[in-house]
Amino acid sequence: MPLALPTLNALLNSLAGLLLVLGFVFIKQKKVAQHRACMLAAFGVSSLFLLSYVIHHWRVGSVPFKGTGALRAIYFAILVPHVLLAISVAPLALTTIWRGLGGQLERHRRIARVTLPIWLFVSVSGVAVYLMLYQM
Repeated sequence: MPLALPTLNALLNSLAGLLLVLGFVFIKQKKVAQHRACMLAAFGVSSLFLLSYVIHHWRVGSVPFKGTGALRAIYFAILVPHVLLAISVAPLALTTIWRGLGGQLERHRRIARVTLPIWLFVSVSGVAVYLMLYQM
């Protein structure tokens, strides 16, 4: 059972990434209701991820990477920007959602152009970190 929460976290990150891409596709197709549903679902899934992540690390602490050499360098090259950008996702996502739901569409579009790539990178790199840490 020790891998249950990390595996759940990777699944939640994968689902969030999928929802973000679907939301992007829907808004490009001018399907606003579907876009809204996907983005709110992505935020919900990411919130569940954060809760699960905190619980896991509260229970087990930090998990060191056991790889060596070039693999270790690659791991940290992914981990460092992942962590730094992950810090910004919650406030960016909340601001983006607030503006979208509040009808501030031009301000929503402007910040969404920043939020989406960061949020997507964090979701995908989170899965990569999981794979490298727990599956290699």
